[in-house]
Amino acid sequence: MDDDHDDVVRAELERVVRRWQQLPLDRALPAVPAVVAVVQGLADEVSDICGVPRAPVPDLGPAVLMDQLRVMVFDWRAAGLPPGELGERLTGLRRALP
Repeated sequence: MDDDHDDVVRAELERVVRRWQQLPLDRALPAVPAVVAVVQGLADEVSDICGVPRAPVPDLGPAVLMDQLRVMVFDWRAAGLPPGELGERLTGLRRALP
């Protein structure tokens, strides 16, 4: 991954996490499905590129959701998937949060 895309991904991930941490629980709960969809989408694409069966990301609750997102971002980058697309997804997710 080139440094520019790496910087964008890192910055966007931190923005998403920071925004999530600022949300009161009653405002975060309606956004959980959107975050789960991104996490699951990343997991599915990593599984596909790595040739392993897709599996559902476990529902561990909103308090753990950002950790799951971080793991999937790490896995996406490690699998060599397009970093520009990852940055765009994270930006879209951040903008979708209340």
